Amino acid sequence: MIYALAAFFLFYETLLQISPSVMAAPLMEAFQMNAQGLGLMASCYFYSYTFMQVPVGILFDQNGPRILLTVASFICSVGAFCFAGTNSLLMASFARFLMGFGSAFAFIAVLTIVARFFKPELFALLVGLTQFLSAVGAMIGMTTLSFLVNRFGFRKVLLILGIVGILFACICYRFVRNFKSKDQQDHHHANKLSVFEGIIEILRNSQNIFVAIFSFSIWSPMTIFAVLWAVPYLTLRYDISNMQASVMSGMIWIGVACSSPFVGFLSDKIKRRKIIMAGGALLGFTASSLLFYFSKVSVFFSMILLFLFGMASATQILSYAVVKDINRPTQIAAAVGVNNMTALVGGALLQPFVGYLLHQLWNGKLVGSIPKYSLSNYHLALSIIPLCFLLGSIISIFFIKETNCNPIYDPYMDHLI
Repeated sequence: MIYALAAFFLFYETLLQISPSVMAAPLMEAFQMNAQGLGLMASCYFYSYTFMQVPVGILFDQNGPRILLTVASFICSVGAFCFAGTNSLLMASFARFLMGFGSAFAFIAVLTIVARFFKPELFALLVGLTQFLSAVGAMIGMTTLSFLVNRFGFRKVLLILGIVGILFACICYRFVRNFKSKDQQDHHHANKLSVFEGIIEILRNSQNIFVAIFSFSIWSPMTIFAVLWAVPYLTLRYDISNMQASVMSGMIWIGVACSSPFVGFLSDKIKRRKIIMAGGALLGFTASSLLFYFSKVSVFFSMILLFLFGMASATQILSYAVVKDINRPTQIAAAVGVNNMTALVGGALLQPFVGYLLHQLWNGKLVGSIPKYSLSNYHLALSIIPLCFLLGSIISIFFIKETNCNPIYDPYMDHLI
């Protein structure tokens, strides 16, 4: 039950994360801003999300999920209410910051619960299943949010999301429990390093650094494109409605959803991590290059490429499995926090960077009060995406070591095997 509630919170924070993508035009009109302003405002979510990953990991290493999930959901709902009720761009940016702050607890909560309360051999599969649920939520959420925004406006949609957050906080406080077996309590306190010593040990392990770079390179395309710029780009390229573009971009999340459980299962089955990670990065480079730079791409072929784009990004879940393999059990949440922080840096830095490039390339044309960017503007600005996948290919092939799915630390005594 605790796993299910944590997975639902991940689905909820995914809706908050992707919401600007389906609201791009009304947001630019409501706050009188260009692509640079939209990218900066949307990325405020990732500033707090990224900054909080390590502290959240430490909190989950030291505390149970009940209060943490309750407070996190409440903070998300406050951010949604603030966004819905403001006409100030500064306040809207702060609201996104609050949403990111609360959402920072979601994925680490799921990983910690899986690591603590399930058999080690189920870890990659359950993380893949979680990513599947999150991706399905994003896919359904994009089309649903797009429909609701077109029907009721973005402010009412954010109010609804805020109410959902309050209700979920109450459910978490009522039903989530911080139970541990005696064996877990014993090993959790045995040989435990201080917080500072633990973080230093994590950072001194070069494999943690390489895996984090891989996470950044393989998931940044998602935070850049799927989370924000896909809908406006596809709307322009194929001259389709916001709703139709949302359905098309949903193919990315379908790719993530279909691949995530299979990636985890396959990795555990063949006892390999590295080859799948490298294959995913190369697939992402190929799919994104064809999508942006092959001029005669039909809608149908684009949907296939978007699906492959999502499949490639799904291999990022194996970075968490590698992190689990190479770190102490008492430091897994903190190590996951470091890895997740790096994965989300792309949203914090590259979302506004793409907006900045679009604005610099803009020729000054307006549609009403909204800047109109050309297809070539988008292609140049989004060239960062295949470059990210290329970096992931290099890191996974030449720098990440194969763990063969074997942890190097005893799961109960917390020392090297």
